[in-house]
Amino acid sequence: MKRREVMAGLGAAVAWPMATRAQQASKVRRIGFLGAISASGYASQVEGLRAGLRELGYVDGENMVIEFRWAEEKYDRLPELAADLARLRVDVLVTHGTPGTVAAKRATTTIPIVAAAVGDPVATGIVTGLVQPGGNVTGVAIFSPELGAKRLQVIKEALPHLRRVAVLLNPDNALGAKILPAIEFAARSLGVQLQPLTVRAPDEFEAAFSLMANGHAEAVVVTDDGMLIANAGTLGDIATNQRVPAIGFTELAQGGGLIGYGVNFPETFRQAATLVDKVLKGAKPADLPFEQATKFKTIVNLKAAKALGIDLPTSLLLRADEVIE
Repeated sequence: MKRREVMAGLGAAVAWPMATRAQQASKVRRIGFLGAISASGYASQVEGLRAGLRELGYVDGENMVIEFRWAEEKYDRLPELAADLARLRVDVLVTHGTPGTVAAKRATTTIPIVAAAVGDPVATGIVTGLVQPGGNVTGVAIFSPELGAKRLQVIKEALPHLRRVAVLLNPDNALGAKILPAIEFAARSLGVQLQPLTVRAPDEFEAAFSLMANGHAEAVVVTDDGMLIANAGTLGDIATNQRVPAIGFTELAQGGGLIGYGVNFPETFRQAATLVDKVLKGAKPADLPFEQATKFKTIVNLKAAKALGIDLPTSLLLRADEVIE
């Protein structure tokens, strides 16, 4: 074989894997996003996901496309939207919350699913274990039952005289059935009676607070739920106007409630981006342990405290990560 032919053959051999690598690098990955709420209601969470993906080299419109489907707070639409994303054969399906994650899991057993924030994936039957999830679901667990119990403890510390506390839940979210027993357990040790109340939509908030007044509730614990989080401002305003000290997720205090204690949701979505990246690089969700939310915040709204005529203990103010004045 002539030297020129040998060199040409070597050149082709080198060029082929280089071309293959370039083709792989330029491949556009399709990410499905199943949202239980709305684009406006979850803008900061989605930006957290986008930011995490950007840090890992994914640029929307270049090597990544996100297909969004939003249920607009109507959880009964989630199965249909999840099935739609499954039909698109996205490379990975990102969701959040128990209702959305359950709907995604029922829609597909083959497409990898990353739950950006889910209350208790084992207790709600989404996975069999955190270390070895099995199946096609992994994600970030925020342990909402424990958060609910902790919120009751914090509001009792803030208001030691409390004897009766309302608990606000969304009955369309199966996680509520796991959160309430945890709060009830804490209530027994604190000598507090609970008044569980359910709401499915913002137009039911006023009626719920009227029931709190009729039941002589002295405060309210708001549980983790996508619909409730998206309407934190409305809840905060009603709570203050009705003179009911309210504790819940951090967005509640930012929206006018008294105290917020919980995870930083935009950060959990950023954290979930690392799992999305691992899945896109070939890892199987069954082998990816559920991660735990790592950033928790306590926010105290002194403006709300003043409106309610409450002097919060110094110990609580000193440990707060943020104080709204």
